[in-house]
Amino acid sequence: MTTLTVTAKGQVTFKQALLRHLGIKPGQKINVEVLPDGRAVIQALREGRNISDSFGILKAKNRGNLVLSIEEMNEIARKGWAGEA
Repeated sequence: MTTLTVTAKGQVTFKQALLRHLGIKPGQKINVEVLPDGRAVIQALREGRNISDSFGILKAKNRGNLVLSIEEMNEIARKGWAGEA
């Protein structure tokens, strides 16, 4: 069990080991679910992404304007998943 101290401002600092256990990284948000019995559940917020977030993601890596076929892209993906890259 980890004991934390509440400051005069009502703030708590989480210890690094606890943050690692929860999978919380600096700048990340957390969810706190308050339970009726006085307990709370704390977990890292898993933010969803929009498909538009990925638009242009490869543009910076393709400086030579390389053009690949679907078959070539599938083969690259297959090798990556198989750990052959």
